[in-house]
Amino acid sequence: MACAAILPAAVHAGPRLDRIMETKVLRVGTPGDYRPFAIRAEGGGYSGHDIDVVETMAKELGVKIEYVPTSWPQLMKDIQADRFDVAVGGITRNVARIRQIEMLPGYAPFGKVALVRAADKDKYRSVADLNQPGVRVIKNPGGTNETFVLENLKAAQVSTHDRNAEIPALIAGGKGDVMITETYEALHYAKADPRLYAAFVTAPLTPQNTLGFMLPKDDADYSRVMEFVWGLMDARGQLKQAADQWLR
Repeated sequence: MACAAILPAAVHAGPRLDRIMETKVLRVGTPGDYRPFAIRAEGGGYSGHDIDVVETMAKELGVKIEYVPTSWPQLMKDIQADRFDVAVGGITRNVARIRQIEMLPGYAPFGKVALVRAADKDKYRSVADLNQPGVRVIKNPGGTNETFVLENLKAAQVSTHDRNAEIPALIAGGKGDVMITETYEALHYAKADPRLYAAFVTAPLTPQNTLGFMLPKDDADYSRVMEFVWGLMDARGQLKQAADQWLR
């Protein structure tokens, strides 16, 4: 009796990882409005800490990057709708997000702080000082900074501006008094514009947290490979190199 040859089954990765490796394209979503992590230039193109890191990851994977614009209010919806494979740009790691998606290991420890005018820095010593009817707070919609404002600054005059990168100039120009943000963004703008001051940096308004890259929660093989590449970059000192360049 003839015996059928027993051939090993073809080994396949998960569908997302397969698609990325076949097309040689990693789709990266970012709001592109959060210095120093990801900022979109007026003429096109992106720069920042997260941009350098994700481009190094893509090189390790042997793929090219296709950037996909998104916004903070749309970020979770877009990644769940498969508009991109990874989201970057200064995204806070928290339970609400990790319940719905995957996130790579945390980096850039931070706390919530306030960006204010340097001339007014002595006015703001506590959350209570910020939460006053005469204080004009400008927030960007859709992220954890907005959540902090809505939960803690209910007595203040709160307005919304949907271009995060424009808010510091509004504060410096006197069109608002306070922007709630994270340590690194506040320090960046305070260094760039002497009219601005990063308040609460030494004693943040919230406990320490970290940022992280978001991944869709639909392919364990893809998540495993991305975590491996992140660990490889950490071991090689590439993550430290990016932090030394952008986060000091």
